[in-house]
Amino acid sequence: MKTVDSYNFAGKKALVRVDFNVPLDKEFNITDDTRIKATIPTVMKIVNDGGSAILMSHLGRPKGGPEEKYSLKHLLPALTEAFGREVKFADDCIGQSAIDQAASLQPGEILLLENLRFYKEEEKGDVAFAEKLAKLGNVWVNDAFGTAHRAHASTAVMGQFFEDRVSGYVMQAELDNAKKILEEAERPFTAIMGGAKISDKILIIEKLLDKVDNLIIGGGMTYTFTKAQGGAIGKSLLEADKQDLALELLKKAEEKGVKIYMPVDNLCADDFSNDANRQIVATGEIPDGWEGLDIGPETIKLFTDVVLNSKTILWNGPMGVFEFPNFATGTNAIAEAVVKATEENGAFSLIGGGDSASAVNQAGYGDRVSYVSTGGGALLEYMEGKTLPGVAALA
Repeated sequence: MKTVDSYNFAGKKALVRVDFNVPLDKEFNITDDTRIKATIPTVMKIVNDGGSAILMSHLGRPKGGPEEKYSLKHLLPALTEAFGREVKFADDCIGQSAIDQAASLQPGEILLLENLRFYKEEEKGDVAFAEKLAKLGNVWVNDAFGTAHRAHASTAVMGQFFEDRVSGYVMQAELDNAKKILEEAERPFTAIMGGAKISDKILIIEKLLDKVDNLIIGGGMTYTFTKAQGGAIGKSLLEADKQDLALELLKKAEEKGVKIYMPVDNLCADDFSNDANRQIVATGEIPDGWEGLDIGPETIKLFTDVVLNSKTILWNGPMGVFEFPNFATGTNAIAEAVVKATEENGAFSLIGGGDSASAVNQAGYGDRVSYVSTGGGALLEYMEGKTLPGVAALA
């Protein structure tokens, strides 16, 4: 696999697949620019070499055509600031404006193409669409690890039209850090799995049972485990058809000598809102009409102790509904513990994208852990042992 460092972009027009699928508020202000900042080293290497960069990305989930709210033009002020130069914009990704602007692009210049997903052919992995995109440049750089698990036109299919296929810095760092967790983990190795559903995490949990010493389970999925063990969960989140699977996972962990840590108390609410009435109850004793929305103080102490005694930490998924400030305590406490283990105890910590990355960044801890992944789904699939189309296309 060619890497950015091993390639000279002088005189080249690099088509760079980036992941600018960033959250925007109603005024189109970016609320988390992590993914944009992550691409700066790759783009600057290209232009500093004397090449030009043509940036391709998707944004949101447009339904079968252009939608104003998903236009990448909203990112231009942030990109101009990030790259320290004007970023040109083509109001299409394969039309005449894209062709003309790409053709006239000078060394050191940057062009952003309009949202790739305004064409349904992008997600379908359409070869003809990929070929049209490919004609805009003469080297393909894939720096979008967050979409590497999708066999889309720009993330995988267009690789066949280039002799020079280059892995960007983000892609390389993601693969290197995932490899460090999977193959070079120092012990004790603790995985923290949160989030809403067991069904989203079955494969990664099963894979991790062969690798970790400790598995911490938090978030909405814990209530399915609790219910399966005969506990009362009120109106908490439940995957009723996954209860047998939950018990099976606990049994497998025991057989493999992995210590499982689950909440011993929960912060509950009588409504799904930040302003709901709250009470702390023991796990398995949630009254009817109440739902668990965060881990409780005893659980925070228990989980913190495990994290602080770990040398390798993988965290994917929040401990509760961290979007509500009154139910973000558990997630923030785990973030603090991971930071402390990293900074004071020399642990290696990888935050696995998605909501856990947002939580860590919102709490201001993003630069105080070892690595924050930009790709939730892609990282999980890579760790599950699946071949990622966007990575395979770089070979």
